[in-house]
Amino acid sequence: MGISSEEAIKQLRTLMEDVDESLRESYRNIHQGYPTETLLRFLKARDWNVQKAHKMLLECLEWRTQNEIDKILTKPIVPVDLYRAIRESQLVGISGYSKEGLPVIAIGVGLSTYDKASVHYYVQSHIQMNEFRDRVVLPSATKKQGRPICTCLKILDMSGLKLSALSQIKLMTAITTIDDLNYPEKTETYYIVNVPYIFSACWKTIKPLLQERTKKKIQVLKGCGKDELLKIMDYESLPHFCRREGSGSGRHISNGTVDNCFSLDHSFHQELYNYVKQQALVKGSSAPIRHGSVHVRFPEPDTEGTKIFDTLESEFQKLGNDQKV
Repeated sequence: MGISSEEAIKQLRTLMEDVDESLRESYRNIHQGYPTETLLRFLKARDWNVQKAHKMLLECLEWRTQNEIDKILTKPIVPVDLYRAIRESQLVGISGYSKEGLPVIAIGVGLSTYDKASVHYYVQSHIQMNEFRDRVVLPSATKKQGRPICTCLKILDMSGLKLSALSQIKLMTAITTIDDLNYPEKTETYYIVNVPYIFSACWKTIKPLLQERTKKKIQVLKGCGKDELLKIMDYESLPHFCRREGSGSGRHISNGTVDNCFSLDHSFHQELYNYVKQQALVKGSSAPIRHGSVHVRFPEPDTEGTKIFDTLESEFQKLGNDQKV
């Protein structure tokens, strides 16, 4: 019989009391004053096995230290034209908050091209958004709600998904692995909208490979998902691609960049980019901001992740062959 969740948290907390001094700053940046919720996330990610959760958390802290993740919010991507190009090809943003106060993260899976910069720039940008979410957005939401807000909702827009996405599998594997191993259990629910045939065909093969707790988090919604999403958030928090049927996740919409949370001109990205530039000035004193991407070591994907992406790659190739026939 397994131990209770309270006992597992207690055991893991005791193990973490002996964490090396060099890792303590990273640990503080991870838990942001809520260590119990953090321990809970790592325990969930390792099915309540205390020793495996402890190993995972220590490896996460070591990865952060070795790659200077705690300093990544002091390293803006410059010049701004390069960052704008990244924002236009890596479609991610925060559109608002759910009725329970959770940040709503929108991701334009189908129309992200990842073709305006090197892999390292896209990974740097992704990690910066993760860190800004964890160090700024979630603490702010916690303060506003008067209770710990440690997770978010994600809405994945599949509009425009094509077989050419196969070329992005390696980058997506790296980003997903970084999230799985170093930012586990940060997403409460994944809502998938604007689903084309290519996704439906792949989903039937991928779904059986997912762990049960992951399956429970994923909801594939009809059309743009507006009716279902309005049950958990106000209209103002809906991503632009969910506001009307057939709108898609186009980069240009009727209200320009005001409502498009993917755009650098959106309030979320303006706040993020200005924050990183400000932190660079504070931490770097009078030294000029250095050009060039941050090189982060990509962790090896776990067995489940490898199997999923190999299967996805295989399915895309099959669909491509079927189209040729």
